[in-house]
Amino acid sequence: MSEESLDHIRNLIDQLDETIVKALGERQHIIQKVISGKLERADEIRDPEREEQLLAKIRQKAPEAGLDPYFLEQLFREIIQNSVRYQTHILVDHQNEKLHEETIRISYQGTDGAFSHQAAMRHFKHRYSKVECIGYTRFEEAADAVERGEVDVSILPIENTTAGSINDTYDLLNEKNLFITGEEVLHINHCLMAPEEVQISNIRRIISHPQAIAQCSRFLTSLPRCQVETYFDTAMAARKVRDDADLSQAAIASSYAAEIYGLHILKSNLANQSENFTRFVIVDREPLTCDPQINCKTSLIFATVDEKGALLNCLNLLGDNGINMTKLESRPRMGHPWQSLFYLDIEGNQNDQRISDTLKKLEKKSQYLKILGSYPVREGRW
Repeated sequence: MSEESLDHIRNLIDQLDETIVKALGERQHIIQKVISGKLERADEIRDPEREEQLLAKIRQKAPEAGLDPYFLEQLFREIIQNSVRYQTHILVDHQNEKLHEETIRISYQGTDGAFSHQAAMRHFKHRYSKVECIGYTRFEEAADAVERGEVDVSILPIENTTAGSINDTYDLLNEKNLFITGEEVLHINHCLMAPEEVQISNIRRIISHPQAIAQCSRFLTSLPRCQVETYFDTAMAARKVRDDADLSQAAIASSYAAEIYGLHILKSNLANQSENFTRFVIVDREPLTCDPQINCKTSLIFATVDEKGALLNCLNLLGDNGINMTKLESRPRMGHPWQSLFYLDIEGNQNDQRISDTLKKLEKKSQYLKILGSYPVREGRW
């Protein structure tokens, strides 16, 4: 194939890609009209029967277009999930009188290009005309900014599929007078980057946030001649590598950070497992009101009384009332030696009568109970 023919084919593909993007944009505009009607009539966001009918049609049409039915179905599931996500956010903003606000200020730990920064932009960019992200050195500083009213909300990482729970965030949720009002899940692609294109074998020092280092431990152990050092944040590490201009030094951060700071990516996908995701929570000074039609989860903290079988009794209370627990985490209870706090995520909305009654029963069985809030479940895989 000649170079001219190859260029022609590439141009055709580019044009088709633009057509797909425009079609998705038109679909989004129609969804905006649909959600306006739902706000007036209080209709359900999801129509499972219609969704399955749509997917069945897609599977039937796939062979006619020369496409794999499974691939096309998964693609449209993502499109539907994105639509549900968008409608959920609009409904939540409407119910909490934020639908017509144009600006939101968000605190996070890190600097421009940090994963928290990316997660914040992804969660809020389509909901507000202006999104102001303000970075802080430590998680506690970001949370304090919300408490003092310097920002509207804060976004904090709470767990990662490779490194596990982020204990600093759990501790802050207990200590601060803040509520969880949302969640975001970000696919984490850790990249090794340097000021110029150099051989990895020439790198002698790698810097990054402790969580990123933990998530990339296998790759780092394959570089015995490298000194690995912790830094405040992945993006701050990238900025330092740019400023130092030392070709023996590299950072582990996101491709977004590499783009912002003009660094060359030496290797991508460094995490111990490819399915590397971080879950973030949005925290606010006030709890969120969620319509019953929204798929919610509720987060809470409790401590058991000091008696045999106390934890089991509390957990059985949830099961006996048909409540599914999706997360259980324990942390030491500060100021109470040998006692633990238990952090739970359960399916459902605390305003639902069944959930509310169960939480009241749990409070009676507990030594301490703090409800962190009910908020929409993050829809979609990505």
